[in-house]
Amino acid sequence: MPKTNGPILADVAARAGVSPATVDRVLNRRPGVRELTAKRVLQTAADIGYLSGDDVFKLLRPRPMRVVFLLPAGTNPYLRLLGETVKRFAAAPSDANATIRCFFIDSFNPRILTEALRRYGDKADGIAFMAIDHPLVREAVASLRAKGKHVVTIVSDVSNSGRTAYVGLDNRAVGRTAAYVLGRLSKSAGGKVALIAASRTYRAHEEREMGFLGLMEETFPHLSVVGVREGHDDRDENYRHALALLGEHPNLVGIYNVGGSSDGIARALRECGREHEVLFIGHGLTPDTRTYLVEDIMDVVITQSPDAIVRNAIQCFLNASAGLDPLARVPRLPMEVVFKENMP
Repeated sequence: MPKTNGPILADVAARAGVSPATVDRVLNRRPGVRELTAKRVLQTAADIGYLSGDDVFKLLRPRPMRVVFLLPAGTNPYLRLLGETVKRFAAAPSDANATIRCFFIDSFNPRILTEALRRYGDKADGIAFMAIDHPLVREAVASLRAKGKHVVTIVSDVSNSGRTAYVGLDNRAVGRTAAYVLGRLSKSAGGKVALIAASRTYRAHEEREMGFLGLMEETFPHLSVVGVREGHDDRDENYRHALALLGEHPNLVGIYNVGGSSDGIARALRECGREHEVLFIGHGLTPDTRTYLVEDIMDVVITQSPDAIVRNAIQCFLNASAGLDPLARVPRLPMEVVFKENMP
């Protein structure tokens, strides 16, 4: 830091041939000073003893990239786990020159999500979020990109927005995998299969549904799929939908929960005494779904590592800020299909 009994800021300005206001901007890392001028000011400050070598090194280091993660609020245990993962990364020492924050919002509403993107995006250099594929959201992303902000979609993507990168699974393949496993595990010669989604406004859930329906029709035509219910990743909504489906379809042989909050469905299966009779496939390996797997209430959990999602998203931001391909050195996110016997 500057010495109090030596050269003063005005001395640095005079020696560097700039105004004191310019020196102040350089020392406080405010914009509006050309790079060559800033380096001359810092070199002068070091030469006359106003700054130490360590001070100059810190000021020459690029300002930390400000990254914000926006995640859906609610009762989805996997998204809470993802939020905890972001906060853990933010608190841990790292070589990545970035500050990371996480906020939960009502992102099922495109207007609320759009407002959050604009509000947090104004102050952030990069913003990662679980996207709703909606015109308002696409325009917000395009607007942020036009301002030089980096936008990474996680888990669920948005089309035609110019976003920087997508970190997540091929969700059509996810849905086809769920259908394949359910169909192969089913010992029934016929029956009904139900789908419960969070919301089709999520492209991820729409693509999972399309993949599931496509493979069921191609490969398991003896199993008919009943209408999709939207539970908005809320355990109570999922519980009511599952209870209604179990009551309406005595020959229900399987449930695929396209979104999260599987605890509501597990509760309905238990209450109806059909927890070991109906095949149940869901998403997100969390403490509750681990318990359901062990207790044979759930048969399969398809998941993606929260650590890998956060790490890959941060790497995309760092790549983009350095002018590299956002996906350079970013490993492909693996789809994990978890049974009781192979739980990590």
